[in-house]
Amino acid sequence: MIRIKKIGITTYIMIAVILSYNTFAGGDMYTEKRKDMVESQIKRRGIADERVLEAMNKVERHLFIDEKLWNSAYNDYPLPIGYGQTISQPYIVAYMTEKAGINADSRVLEIGTGSGYQAAVLAEIAKEVYTIEIVEPLAEHAKRIVKRLGLTNIKVKFGDGYKGWLEYAPFDAIVITAAPPEMPLELINQLKVGGRMVVPVGTGFQELYRITRTEEGYNKGFFCRSGLCQWCGGRLRIKVEGLRIKGNRKTGDVG
Repeated sequence: MIRIKKIGITTYIMIAVILSYNTFAGGDMYTEKRKDMVESQIKRRGIADERVLEAMNKVERHLFIDEKLWNSAYNDYPLPIGYGQTISQPYIVAYMTEKAGINADSRVLEIGTGSGYQAAVLAEIAKEVYTIEIVEPLAEHAKRIVKRLGLTNIKVKFGDGYKGWLEYAPFDAIVITAAPPEMPLELINQLKVGGRMVVPVGTGFQELYRITRTEEGYNKGFFCRSGLCQWCGGRLRIKVEGLRIKGNRKTGDVG
């Protein structure tokens, strides 16, 4: 009887230690890293939308990458996720999310799911997020992460993002992180009137636009002009205050 009690106490202590470690490794330590990321990388560079800042502070970027890279999860650069793709620099995720102008009632289409991180950030703000990935293993992996994290307002699809998702159109906003050679009219047609699309356009050097759907067609607004946005080895590079966006020509900035 005494032996059973000793085993019970020992087991209890071991469980407490493990739980304490897990809380630190997956909780407090990364919570502090996210706070620092938001303050030093995002707010400092001009992101002011409180909804975006709150989403960036909440979504656990380290859960979207290989565990071996967790210590680098909140650093100021992209990280590999396999298949020649990367998870985007945190500032760029925040930047494009803010430019999309979404709110709690928004239905958003994302082109280029990648790790699922950008979709998760969008989902913290928007009502519904629909995201398309052309690399099938990445699409399947993103589905698993979305399910594991209980992100019930995200739908992930494997396919060609430039065809959009007519079944769920029209959308309040579309975020595209791969650069088409010209304005993607098929996707613009899936916007609601008044809806917004954030998209880099062109080959070689690109320009980053926000497109607003109108009754007559659409209006274009520049964020980043030719010479600042370019493909570099098949990856999109957008310099904003000395920063860079990286993405894949086909699948997009794999947020």
